[in-house]
Amino acid sequence: MKILLTNDDGIFAAGIRDLARALINVGDVFVVAPDRQRSASGHSITMHQPLRAKEVDFYDLKVKAWAVSGTPSDCVKLAIEALMMERPDIIFSGINSGANLGTDVLYSGTVSAAIEGAIHGFSSVAVSLASHKDMDYSLAADFSKKLAQLIYEKNLPKDTLLNINVPDHNHGKIEGVHITTLGVRKYKNSFIERIDPRGESYYWLGGEILDEDNPEGTDIYSIKNNFISVTPIHFDLTSFDSLKILKHWNIQL
Repeated sequence: MKILLTNDDGIFAAGIRDLARALINVGDVFVVAPDRQRSASGHSITMHQPLRAKEVDFYDLKVKAWAVSGTPSDCVKLAIEALMMERPDIIFSGINSGANLGTDVLYSGTVSAAIEGAIHGFSSVAVSLASHKDMDYSLAADFSKKLAQLIYEKNLPKDTLLNINVPDHNHGKIEGVHITTLGVRKYKNSFIERIDPRGESYYWLGGEILDEDNPEGTDIYSIKNNFISVTPIHFDLTSFDSLKILKHWNIQL
């Protein structure tokens, strides 16, 4: 099994290191990841400047690894089309520091890298740890290893990726695994205004998460109740219900 790893936290983040250490036990691992932090980069790609890929020593692991001066989506495209001599069987993105739940997947560089893999026809998985402090990626890495073997045996449905979120098991026992839908995440006080030394305003994006009504069956509900969430995502954003309605509008030139 050949496994491509990427992320949006940067190639020397602890999450991708621990994921690589787990996955080398089940396959040949290749790492192609951003050379610096690229969180919340969404599905952006680099078009108006060159990409640079530098082969690097990746901790104590005997894996091929490249640091790329681009986004997570750039990394997947470049790996598939230029850097890897053979096609990967599975693409993993992560392990991300912090959850990627609900509608936040639209901003996530971690999830976008997996989407890029799925667009190219590869079984792809995004993995995130729902914590921002005292990070322990061991459970998420071990779960990813088991999932990689399962996907290799069964294959994912066409044009589908998996978005995995793992609760912070330092703060409680994991109850199990839920197959989930995406929930809804909204924020309040998203921008914090400050004044620079010249008296001009500038803004930091922040915000508090609003507790939306996310029922049982959603990824947000599962994480709150200490379950690993496994959400299948299809990247066709067409609203087929609306398509039927619009056909009756008789829209004309």
